[in-house]
Amino acid sequence: QLQLVESGGGLVQPGGSLRLSCAASGFTSTYYAIGWFRQAPGKEREGVQCLNSRGRVTYYTDSTKGRFTISRDNAKNTVYLQIDSVNPEDTAVYYCAARYNTRCPDVWTGMEYWGKGTLVTVSS
Repeated sequence: QLQLVESGGGLVQPGGSLRLSCAASGFTSTYYAIGWFRQAPGKEREGVQCLNSRGRVTYYTDSTKGRFTISRDNAKNTVYLQIDSVNPEDTAVYYCAARYNTRCPDVWTGMEYWGKGTLVTVSS
């Protein structure tokens, strides 16, 4: 019912910035929560940040709270993740995910629809 397509990943130097985008399509007139998740090489998937259906933010990872900013453009059905002051530990595949629910899940397994991911590599 929801299709999600991420973009904006790539190679970035430590301390740099980039913005990821997630375009949602399908039955977007129904309420849903949508957010960003990531999986680093050899590590488990984890939540980054999530927006509930009213735009309230859930912060899953404390280390990203001051450097990552989630936002949305309702007219374009697009969600963004602004990433500033990146470090090598931010290297991961970043996924956009959503579910038809007013609230964000407690953990990533609660999301129902997933994009294919976009790779962010932090290296000098």
